[in-house]
Amino acid sequence: MKQKQEQTANLKVQQTFPLTIKRLGINGEGVGYFKRQVVFVPGALPGEEIVAEATKVSPKFSEAKIKKIRKKSEYRVQAPCPLFGECGGCQLQHLRYDQQLKEKRDIIIQSLERHTKLQPEKLDIRETIGMDDPWRYRNKSQFQMGIKDGKVIAGLYSMNTHHLIDIEDCTVQQPHTIKATTTVKAIMQDLKIPIYNEKTRKGIVRTIVTRVGVQTGELQIVLITSKKDLPKKDLIVKEIKKRLPEVKSIIQNVNGQKTSLIFGEDTFHLDGEEFIQEMLGDIEFELSARTFFQLNPEQTVKLYNEVKKAAQLTGKEKVVDAYCGVGTIGLWIAKDAAEIRGMDIIPESIQDAKKNAAKHGIKHAQYVTGKAEKWLPKWTNEGWKPDVIIVDPPRTGLDQELLNTILKVQPKKVVYVSCNPSTLAKDISVLSKKYQVKGIQPVDMFPQTAHVECVTLLQRKTI
Repeated sequence: MKQKQEQTANLKVQQTFPLTIKRLGINGEGVGYFKRQVVFVPGALPGEEIVAEATKVSPKFSEAKIKKIRKKSEYRVQAPCPLFGECGGCQLQHLRYDQQLKEKRDIIIQSLERHTKLQPEKLDIRETIGMDDPWRYRNKSQFQMGIKDGKVIAGLYSMNTHHLIDIEDCTVQQPHTIKATTTVKAIMQDLKIPIYNEKTRKGIVRTIVTRVGVQTGELQIVLITSKKDLPKKDLIVKEIKKRLPEVKSIIQNVNGQKTSLIFGEDTFHLDGEEFIQEMLGDIEFELSARTFFQLNPEQTVKLYNEVKKAAQLTGKEKVVDAYCGVGTIGLWIAKDAAEIRGMDIIPESIQDAKKNAAKHGIKHAQYVTGKAEKWLPKWTNEGWKPDVIIVDPPRTGLDQELLNTILKVQPKKVVYVSCNPSTLAKDISVLSKKYQVKGIQPVDMFPQTAHVECVTLLQRKTI
């Protein structure tokens, strides 16, 4: 141990050293080893030999930047976005797309190696399902607002900083959302609306959220403000409607907290509808401002079809749709299930889920507000036990209480839709006491980024 500490202590900040990149890390950075210590290098690709410069040194790992590339990856390409490397939105535009798909599968394998006792080489981990055209796919943008040189700007923070990058175009956003953001930015400038300053906590408008129904063309604009009182509110609405006649819904959300969370608790309807419509396949959904909906509709259809394949419903099963959002997954598999019960902690999502089910005449689905770990024990105590539980949690994964509840209720199958391989692997490790991994299907929901979504089928062990 002492010898190892001495070896890693040799590395100093600003020191340059040769490094061979072995694989991609979960955040899209290159991973290499210097004297047995892991080194993370943003922008470096597997197979590359580089000269690295240490930027951070700690006992467990170090971080570095590329000083020089001695041997380039054969898959390295020119990133088309001029803000690549500056804006924190994309991490892999410089990696050829077919290779992105392979590396994303490897990120899942790494997570399983790190967090479980399973042997990934013995598991059915399929090739990543990609897109034919992996650009301009995001149906929603959430751009922070700021002032630079007296001009209103909107964009994302640079990686690991609070330096706001003004984004006038984005190669992974739907053009409608970019046009809407640019227009609202101009309206704020023209009407001299006070823009929120994160440091002084003064000003009103914090964030512009835009969402488009890709199949319907309907557009929603949400202004996140620090206070309910929005100066020149009627004039802002009038200008949005004049300059963007395609906008169907204008909403205000109030978030006065010092937080990185976008939305606050209070939402106010300013004009138009309270929601927009979107289609997935032949199912139409109503989307309120705060409700979760997948950001890549084209890939969502592929993702939900993989959920359907994994569940293998026969029409007799009772299904729980945990973290149900507006009911997308439950409604997608509804015709093959005997009964669906969904829950979500956001009341607006449950209202939308109920509307969406009613609109499509689905009477065997019920939706409740609250956590799965509260409702599941209640239902089982009443004698209702699910055959299949479908979970689609946030990046933090499943709540420990829900994991315990699943192990207690023991449905025949758990279909786990994950957007974070690390928390997926940790949760699999807990569930593997009573469940066996039958297959993992990665789906690329976010091309050009390090994110990978996957559908995992866990089947109850027979003893």
